[in-house]
Amino acid sequence: MGLLAQRDRRPEVMDQPDLAIGSHEHALAGLSRINFFSATAGSYLRALRALTVGSAPLRILDVACGGGDVVRRLGRYGAKHGLSWQVAGCDLSRVAVEHARRQATGEPVEYFVHDALAETPPGEYDAIICSLFLHHLDEPQAVRLLGLLAKTTGVRALFISDLNRGVIGLALAHAACWLLTTSSVVHIDGPLSVRAAFTPAEALAIAEKAGLQGVTIRRCWPCRWMMSWRRP
Repeated sequence: MGLLAQRDRRPEVMDQPDLAIGSHEHALAGLSRINFFSATAGSYLRALRALTVGSAPLRILDVACGGGDVVRRLGRYGAKHGLSWQVAGCDLSRVAVEHARRQATGEPVEYFVHDALAETPPGEYDAIICSLFLHHLDEPQAVRLLGLLAKTTGVRALFISDLNRGVIGLALAHAACWLLTTSSVVHIDGPLSVRAAFTPAEALAIAEKAGLQGVTIRRCWPCRWMMSWRRP
């Protein structure tokens, strides 16, 4: 793995509080396009369907949802297939939450501002998903995040998706970020995200430190992994 043997976590442009709103929203639109071509929402479908019991509602929360495109796609899938999925998303960024709300006009999805590292999400949820957020955190923060999410009222399962640090993933990030968006923020942050990402083994160790038992991790296309935890 060479220079990627260790995490190289550096501040990303998207995380800067003084980022111009226009640049932030342009980046969110670009990330939505990347999520579409990466089938991010689709990677959760099998697990979420397995949690669905008859006509009982399945309450799904997307933590650190960014522009909210992943959970919107899940909501549309549920509606199309007659599934009683109630979807919501939360993010620390008010810009992201307002952007998500505008994109979801007329759709039954709730977005709200929430600091996932400060406390458990308000409300009750059966399943929590989280995409491409863990690599923004240092290890103690990642441990805290998983621990808090597992304590959310009613939660039966966590599904955490993120990048897998590696040379192929880094090359794909460079290519995809330039091909799929004109956002200079994404052009910079995409490769930085891969360099900061955890490997599956590192992610598993974080889950163990958070006290999550029975965690499994599988590799996903393109150069990602999916962590799954179900309450015993």
